[in-house]
This record gives sequence, structure tokens and C-alpha cells, in this order.
Amino acid sequence: MSELKKFKFINKIEGISYILLLFVAMPLKYSFGYPIATKIMGSIHGVLVFAFIYQIIEAKKEAGFTLKETALYSVLSLIPFGSFYTDKLLAKKMMTA
Repeated sequence: MSELKKFKFINKIEGISYILLLFVAMPLKYSFGYPIATKIMGSIHGVLVFAFIYQIIEAKKEAGFTLKETALYSVLSLIPFGSFYTDKLLAKKMMTA
């Protein structure tokens, strides 16, 4: 599997974990008093963030991302649902490559 495909996969999983953390675990903690939800989901998301960082570096080396692309993908990972836009951009990039 190419580094670009691995990055595309980890980007999607990390994005889903971010959405679950924000829109499921945090309401469970603050509205319903279940702090364990953020501890579990936060830990999972934290591991996936490190995997994302590692994989974007590897994909940058292989796919030749520009600094602008790398910065864009990194910023999009901080925005809820931004990873889905990154996925769309990567699909387009994979078609042209």
C-alpha cells in the first residue's frame, strides 16, 4: 500500500474520531455527566493524531506534497469535517498522479 493511500485512510479515521469526540463524547461528559466518554475517545483520538502526523510526513516524502498542501491538510484536520474535504482533495490528486 502506498504512503498516499495510508495517509488517505488515517486522515479519514482521525477525522471520524474527532467528530465522535466533539459531537458524542463531549456532550456525554458535559450534558449527561459521563467523563469516561472523553477519556476513552480522547485517548483514541490522541493516538490517531500522532498516526496522522507520522503519515503526513511519510506521504509528503513519497507523493511530493508541497509545503502549501501539507499545511492545508494539517489545518483541515483541525476543523470538524475538514478531513472529508482533505479526502476529496487526495482522491483528485491520486487520479491525476
